[in-house]
Amino acid sequence: MKLATLNNGTRDGLLVVVSQDLTRCTEAARIAPTLQAALDDWATVAPKLEVLCESLAHDAVPSLRFHEHLALSPLPRAYQWADGSAYVNHVELVRRARGAEMPASFWSDPLIYQGGSDSFLAPRAPIRMADEAWGIDMEGEIAVIVDDVPMGASVEEAAAAIRLVMLVNDVSLRGLIPAELGKGFGFFQSKPSSAFSPVAVTPDELGEAWDGGKVHLPLCVDLNGQPFGRAEAGVDMTFDFPTLIAHAAKTRPLCAGSVIGSGTVSNKLDGGPGKPVDQGGVGYSCIAEIRMIETIETGGPKTPFLRFGDTVRIEMRDKAGHSIFGAIEQTVERHEH
Repeated sequence: MKLATLNNGTRDGLLVVVSQDLTRCTEAARIAPTLQAALDDWATVAPKLEVLCESLAHDAVPSLRFHEHLALSPLPRAYQWADGSAYVNHVELVRRARGAEMPASFWSDPLIYQGGSDSFLAPRAPIRMADEAWGIDMEGEIAVIVDDVPMGASVEEAAAAIRLVMLVNDVSLRGLIPAELGKGFGFFQSKPSSAFSPVAVTPDELGEAWDGGKVHLPLCVDLNGQPFGRAEAGVDMTFDFPTLIAHAAKTRPLCAGSVIGSGTVSNKLDGGPGKPVDQGGVGYSCIAEIRMIETIETGGPKTPFLRFGDTVRIEMRDKAGHSIFGAIEQTVERHEH
C-alpha cells in the first residue's frame, strides 16, 4: 500500500491512497482525514485503507491523477523525528577527515539525535537559506514511521512496530555544525527542516528488498542532473531499523507517527572510502562525504557545498526500474527575510 498527503490548504493535508505505479490516487478522508489520524488507529484503519487500495487498482473508486509536486511530506509535521547514523562508515570518514580516532563503541552503540519535526518541507519545495557560507548539504536517507512503541521495547517489538517506509533529504548546514557541537549541547540551527518522499509505503510493497530491518536497493542521489550517489542501502548499514527504534525507545515510549531515520546512506569500497560514480564507484549521499575523502587523499576538500540554483534529486527504484516512493527534488534558493 502506498500513501501520500496532498496539499489541500490545511496544515496536515489530505490523506490519499496512491496506485502502485504512482500515476493515480483516491481520497481516503472517509477512512482517515490525515496520515497521522490513520497511524493513531492503525489496527482499525489499515485494513480499510487496504480495501481502498484494491478498489483503486481495479478502477472501482473515483480517482485523480497523482502529481508528485502537489504532495506534501507524508507527515507534514510529526510528534517525533529521530535520526540515526546507522552507516558507521560515514561517521568514521567524518572523524578521519579531522584526524580523530573513532571510539570502538560507535560500532556497537547507535548514534541518534532528535531533530525538528514541527515543519517538514514538501518533497518538491525549495531549500531556502540565507547564506551559502552555512555549508548547505543534502543527506540522502531512508526513514520508517512507527506505531506506538513501549519504553524498553525489544528489537523484535521494535520491528513489529514499523508501519511505513519513505525517503529523506536531511538538510544539513555543515558550516554551522562544528560550533554548535562545540557547545556540547547538540544540533539545532545546523539541522533545518528535512523533506520526505512524496509517498510512504508499507514494507510489503518492497517485496524481497525488505528483510524486516533494511532496504536492499540503491539510493539514487543526483546533483544538477548528474549521478552523485548510488549507494546500496542494505550494505554497510551497521544498525538496522529495529535496532535504531529499540535504542530510541530505551528511556521513553515512542508514539504512533514517530519517524526514525537511517542517517546518510554510505558504502565502503574494498574496505576503504568509496569512489565517485563517474570513476566506477557508487558515489555518495551527501557532499560532506566526498569532501572528507578529498581531504584524506589530497589534504583539502575540492567539491563545494550546495549553492543557490543547485538542484538535488533523491529517489529509489525497484529492480524493474520503477520509482517506489516518487522523487524528492529540491532547488536551493536564497531566503529573503
